Amino acid sequence: MKILITGATGFVGTALVKKLNSSYDTMAVVRSQSNILPGSTHQLIAKNIFEADFPNDIDIIIHLAGRAHVLNDQSIDPLTEFRKVNVEGTLQLARQALEKKIKRFILISSIGVNGSVTEQQSFTEDAVPHPHAHYAISKLEAEQELKELFAGADTELVIIRPPLVYAAHAPGNFARLLKLVDTNLPLPFAGTRNKRSFVALENLVDFIQTCIEHPNAANQTFLIADETSISTRELVQYLKEGMEKTPRFIYLPQSLMKLGAACIGKSKLYEQLFESLEVNTSKAQNLLGWKAPISTRQAMLKAGQDYLKIKE
Repeated sequence: MKILITGATGFVGTALVKKLNSSYDTMAVVRSQSNILPGSTHQLIAKNIFEADFPNDIDIIIHLAGRAHVLNDQSIDPLTEFRKVNVEGTLQLARQALEKKIKRFILISSIGVNGSVTEQQSFTEDAVPHPHAHYAISKLEAEQELKELFAGADTELVIIRPPLVYAAHAPGNFARLLKLVDTNLPLPFAGTRNKRSFVALENLVDFIQTCIEHPNAANQTFLIADETSISTRELVQYLKEGMEKTPRFIYLPQSLMKLGAACIGKSKLYEQLFESLEVNTSKAQNLLGWKAPISTRQAMLKAGQDYLKIKE
């Protein structure tokens, strides 16, 4: 079986190629020759990965590439920029997949399609989408366009919506959190009792591999996460334990934290640290028989341990 992977040099893509390379014939779409990928991986070089003319013998496409969250975005119309890549670009790739009769198209979407906060109930695949950020809106639109494009076609569509993906070398917010946890500063999570779902890089990669061949994955959408949701306090505790540090927490009223965050334009950061976002993964477990290979605690401990090795 031959698998084409976009976004193969990214955080998730690199791990995925490494995982699949021993079992499948993998081809990575890259903008220039990459030394990051395993030596046996075929590389299809194209300046515009969405317009790359891939071989006719590809069986599966795993689409990871896209425009993700952009810090300090200076675009006049950010949503339009997200749509150009995440919707229009994805459709260019999908039309070629349809034309070449690819067996299965796997889109890595985002839990942001469901929303940014859960209150009484965790997110499920059946919940009404409620994206807030431009990135999540573009991902939902890509999902909808792909469903319409592949309706009635032989090419099967699989959509995977993960929450924040983490590991010691993760980019973005998790990287900043690791740096903060590595300090001895007291952190204001003593009274934090929220519940948030994350997905370890190993678990996401394992689930993507499950979706490559499992017959029940065809034309399905899956929410995927670690088996356990944890509070921000527990998250810090596990990372500190991995780093062999003692956590120091202080108590600050949550209302005060929320007001302070709003005053300095950091309401989104407050939401990520103090609000809940829980994912129900029962569909993946029941329909595909999938079980996360590594627990939340084990993966967080490992992230803390590996962070120290990387930092050295």
